[in-house]
Amino acid sequence: MSNHQQSARITRPNFRSVALLTIDVLVYFAVYAFMVIVSKLTVHSTITLQTYIFNSLLTLIILFLSRIVFGTYRNIWRYASYSQYLKMILADFIGGLAALGTTHALRSYDIINGYIGVWQSVSVVVVALIGQIFARLLYQYYRMVQIVPKNASKEPIAIVGAGRVGSMLARELLYSKSSVYYPFCFIDVNARKIGSTIFDVTVWDGMDENLHSRIRAARIKTVVIAMTEPDGDRAKTLYENYKHAGFNVLIYAFQFVNGKIDTSKRQLREFKIEDLLFRNSIKATDRQLMTYYTGKTVMVTGGGGSIGSEICRQIAMLDPKRLIILDIYENNAYEIQQELIRKYGDLLDLRVEIASVRDRDRLDRIFAYYRPDVVFHAAAHKHVPLMEHNGVEAIKNNVLGTYNTADMAEKYGAKKFILISTDKAVNPTNVMGASKRMCEMIVQCRNDSNTSFAAVRFGNVLGSNGSVIPLFRQQIESGGPVTITDKRIIRYFMTIPEASQLVMLAGAAAKRGQLFVLDMGKPVKIIDLAENMIRLMGLEPGRDIEIEEIGLRPGEKLYEELLIKTEELDKTDNDLIFVERDTPLSRAEVDAKIEILKATIATGNSVNCIGIKEAFKAVVPTFKDPDLVNRNAAQAEEMKMVNA
Repeated sequence: MSNHQQSARITRPNFRSVALLTIDVLVYFAVYAFMVIVSKLTVHSTITLQTYIFNSLLTLIILFLSRIVFGTYRNIWRYASYSQYLKMILADFIGGLAALGTTHALRSYDIINGYIGVWQSVSVVVVALIGQIFARLLYQYYRMVQIVPKNASKEPIAIVGAGRVGSMLARELLYSKSSVYYPFCFIDVNARKIGSTIFDVTVWDGMDENLHSRIRAARIKTVVIAMTEPDGDRAKTLYENYKHAGFNVLIYAFQFVNGKIDTSKRQLREFKIEDLLFRNSIKATDRQLMTYYTGKTVMVTGGGGSIGSEICRQIAMLDPKRLIILDIYENNAYEIQQELIRKYGDLLDLRVEIASVRDRDRLDRIFAYYRPDVVFHAAAHKHVPLMEHNGVEAIKNNVLGTYNTADMAEKYGAKKFILISTDKAVNPTNVMGASKRMCEMIVQCRNDSNTSFAAVRFGNVLGSNGSVIPLFRQQIESGGPVTITDKRIIRYFMTIPEASQLVMLAGAAAKRGQLFVLDMGKPVKIIDLAENMIRLMGLEPGRDIEIEEIGLRPGEKLYEELLIKTEELDKTDNDLIFVERDTPLSRAEVDAKIEILKATIATGNSVNCIGIKEAFKAVVPTFKDPDLVNRNAAQAEEMKMVNA
């Protein structure tokens, strides 16, 4: 950046502040002079001109010092809201009291002669303040008028939602010279708002049966959903209502990038599938619990994965003593390492260890060196079809890897060990789900340990590696078909940040051997997901893009078990986190099961997984045959819920 550019950036705010200060001074002195003239003519005041000047200057200095303290002159008044005006009024109220007190004190000590009446002084301050506020409002109106006439070259839009968010959008569009849109009308169902105006923009009745015709008559092609936080059903209903009527539909919401919500700023953007499909994002912001991680050494196994990397991001914000990322896949570990270095630099003590949780000796050395206080165990093979064919690896990585990591956490005095589990562990029908159920048993049986072991169970996460949304998007962009295994299939979904935050909250509150379950909301039909994604990309299912049913994969079931069954769960302080009532096995019983699995992979065929499923059926009593489960799926509570 050149010196000239730097100078421009520095001097512009100063010039604006000086100009505003000059106007305020002129208004103040004009009001004061008027008061003096009126006093002289009507009351024949004996107060000298010198006293008037002294009082006026003293009051002016104190008032403006108060405003400076309140930051009044740092505001950009063309964008000022009522809060800036309230701050200005408060500053003058405090400054006025201080000026009256100071003037009274000076007169008491005979430092000044004569005394300006209290009501005269108050009148000057109040009238001057009204004049200064009026000047600012006039300036705001002038700036808006400068822009509004140019609306002829902009596209009119209808804003659905005449609340805080809709008003924010309208204001942004009205004051932006670069915007291609301008607000023509608001649409709302609140009877008290209908017919009123916001920034001279009228609120139309959202329940009017002729609404679509009115919008078309106004030559409006684009409708923007601008609501505080519409849940998935509400967003979907509004989107489909206006989309099917032929309008282009946008949303004014937080940016959604790779499964992560950036709440720093709202943006006018296209709808994403996450906006339509899911309920409100969970607000997992219990700061008291989250600060549990401050000052602690935290290790995240599988720290380069979807959930693991987000846990690393969340931990990094909480000022840990040290953060250790452990992962066997160096590319993922490198990416999250570089992201955190860019963001925190030397402020974060970050270490990356490339290691496998299957390597017990390597884990021993790492734990002995770092001695973590908290371990999040997210390392696992998670793909159902791949693990059906590679069951040996599911045992080695998921089961034995968890056993190794838990042993090391216990051996080296970790305070907490939190396992990331899955809804597929509930009455599993596949090798991956059964392996994760065994991981839960490993954690639960250690309820006699000095380390607090806990598991957190939840469903699918948006934007995770290998998830269905990127696959569908790729298939649509390639011209189709979009492939789904079965048109009846349903799944639970959650965003990566909310899943990670709830895992951390559960971990902070965890006691020995607990199995936490997260509220995933309502299940979603995968065919609805596919159809919505096709429409979002401006295409029509069945006409532009075919949806092809390819049959259930090995071990796959039509539905995942409903996680939140209140008769089987205990509540926690967080409405979204529950504890399952599950009697843990003893260590000896779990060790016996581990030996069965070890023997199976030692003697069985490591390529075609002969004996793996039988071994899992022997050690996981809830293991079920997927064909039997799918034949009876129509009677399942989960299927009834989504089809209701």
